[in-house]
Amino acid sequence: MKKSVFGFLLISILFSCKDTKEAKSIKNAVIAKDSVITTDESKITTSEEEFKNEFDILIPQNYRTYDNQNPVTALNNKWIELYQENDEYFLGKTNFKIEKGYSECSGDSLLSILPKKKVLLLMDYPELKTGKVKSIKIEEDKIWPKEKLSFTFGNLNYTLRGEGKVLSEEKVSTDDDKIEIFKKVEDYKLYLTVGNNPEKLLLTEMSFNDTFVELLFAGDIDGDGKLDFVFGANRNYEEERVILFLSSKAENGDSVKKVSEIAVQFDC
Repeated sequence: MKKSVFGFLLISILFSCKDTKEAKSIKNAVIAKDSVITTDESKITTSEEEFKNEFDILIPQNYRTYDNQNPVTALNNKWIELYQENDEYFLGKTNFKIEKGYSECSGDSLLSILPKKKVLLLMDYPELKTGKVKSIKIEEDKIWPKEKLSFTFGNLNYTLRGEGKVLSEEKVSTDDDKIEIFKKVEDYKLYLTVGNNPEKLLLTEMSFNDTFVELLFAGDIDGDGKLDFVFGANRNYEEERVILFLSSKAENGDSVKKVSEIAVQFDC
């Protein structure tokens, strides 16, 4: 009788150990799966953060000096500026003045770029050919979710299409005293279609703080007969961020490629 009881207990313990090991195995498998997902998301975030400019760009702004470094010190007369005269755009050698200052808000010293002309963008890309730039007149500078903006350039049809979640809408007054509808948007995506090519994702922004993506310029900066784009993509109202896309740098069947961006902070 004692042997039978002992045998029964031994079998019970063995099965109990087996169940425990299987439970641990299942639990570990779930943890491993979660870890993979987390790692993949981390890689995506890191990839976005690791974007490096193919060449530097600047905008006419006030730049703070951190650790005795200021991006304005790289600017020289070999840079090319994209500037506007009336309704036309031109590329020319930079013509500017740098002014020293101080930010009462942040307590940092400043270097300010003061161009002689109405400059949209300064580029450390001396290979660009100076002169008049073919461009299109921008009728609408914002492509809201569920909206499209189409135009033709060089016998090619271009369409920009917006996607995203509209949280609210309100009427606002613009700088030229016009009234327009402003929308609060999340999970924004901007797509580009050129000719019969497949639609391509151009840029994404998860959220905005009283700002939105704006099309600042569309024209042939690099002289290849195709459209290039300059977007304003401020993520909050205390930032000015500009992104440059060039068609001559495009790869893998894309029509344009993001080549450079600059973000200037003026928060306190």
